[in-house]
Amino acid sequence: MADANAEPAVGSSGSNESVTQIEPIRMPTIEEMRAQDVWNNCAVKSVASGVMGGGLGLMMGLFLGALDNPIMHDTMTGRQQFVFTAKQMGQRSWSSCKTFAVMGLVFSAAECIIEKARAKHDTTNTAFAGCVTGGSMSARGGPKAACIGCAGFATFSVLIEKFFDRHT
Repeated sequence: MADANAEPAVGSSGSNESVTQIEPIRMPTIEEMRAQDVWNNCAVKSVASGVMGGGLGLMMGLFLGALDNPIMHDTMTGRQQFVFTAKQMGQRSWSSCKTFAVMGLVFSAAECIIEKARAKHDTTNTAFAGCVTGGSMSARGGPKAACIGCAGFATFSVLIEKFFDRHT
């Protein structure tokens, strides 16, 4: 058997071997570097995450609001049920929109600030950001609720991070 890495003999055609072409490294343009600098800003990341979180909350609220059944649905007419469901969808979507927007903004800001302070990009940043987010979102319930929120959201964040395997 011939060695696969051996050069073809003189006079033989090496047509069955593919030649790998090495492409030169392309340097980023000034515009690409400026765009990257903009997206590396914690404020820009946080606002973008807040807007996207609000959009997700709005869609989830519309969907889940449509699933709410009125308590007295058997005594309501079709029009009353439609109006009730539309109001429920609006209230639920606005509430979910605000909650997810704040959650996205706080989590993204915390993760970005912690990442810049530690100068590392790993799962520990996600755990701390999850703790800050969970604790701040549940702080109205008192210190016990804040601790449970911190631990719960940090655990959830790390599990999601491991599931998507962003940091190796």
